[in-house]
Parts: sequence; structure tokens; C-alpha cells
Amino acid sequence: MSQTSGVGPCVGVGVLVVNPDNRLLIGKRKSSLGAGKYQLPGGHLEYGEDPLACAEREAEEETGLKIRARKIVAVTNDVFEAEKKHYVTLFVWGEVVDPSAEPRTMEPDKCESWSWATFEELRSIKGDSGPGEVVFLPLHHFLSQTEDLEALRP
Repeated sequence: MSQTSGVGPCVGVGVLVVNPDNRLLIGKRKSSLGAGKYQLPGGHLEYGEDPLACAEREAEEETGLKIRARKIVAVTNDVFEAEKKHYVTLFVWGEVVDPSAEPRTMEPDKCESWSWATFEELRSIKGDSGPGEVVFLPLHHFLSQTEDLEALRP
């Protein structure tokens, strides 16, 4: 099968940042790919980088929070047809190191703000909308394949 972009899939890392109240961190994207959609912290896996280290780095770069990445809990296959981009996204469970810490918008050009949501609230945001209508495509796929967040807890 040939690819029109000439480049194979990229590896993305999405971080399930979980606070002591069992809420997940979400933000609204500003970047061109998925602008206006809800996302988790995360980004591209760098060459030679460990996925757990990537999760910790991306969470701190984007939110100012130090997290402890525990393990990869899910994988999604995300094809952005219109943009001709293909990602395999690794979802990493990450726990906030300082329970009293609050996220900050460290990259305001990429994300409007950060807030906490329950898994049920995220699933209701996703609703029955098509892929990526309200939530970023990788998060949509994650929510579609995950029935119980607690079952993923390390």
C-alpha cells in the first residue's frame, strides 16, 4: 500500500494525567491539527526516547506538572485523512507527583487552557459524535475502545 505523504506513521504519546480525585487533565487545542478539540497532554516521541520519559517530558512542558509515568495502557491507530497524516498513539498512565499542584498553560499558542474532568465527563463530551468532532481523534479512539478507566490503573 502506498502512502501519499511519503512518510510512515509517526508515534504520538497521549498522557492520562490523573489527579488524586481520579480526574483527567484535558485542554482545548489551538494547533492546526485538531484546533478547537479537546485533548490530553502529549506529543511526538523523539528519536531514541523512552515512551514513559516522553510522557513525563510532554506533561511538564505543556502543563508545568511533574508526573510519574507508570505504564502504557492503550494504543490507537489514528489516520487524519484530510491532512494525510498517520499516527500510532501510545496512551500512558501518569500520576501527579504533587497532589496540590495545578496545571498551567505553558504553551498558550498550542492550548487554550487545562482543566480536570472525570472519565464519565470525557465520555459524554465525546458523545456519539464522529471521530474528532469534539475531541481530538486519538482521544476519540481511546474513549471508543475504553469502557472502564479503573481497569487500566497500574
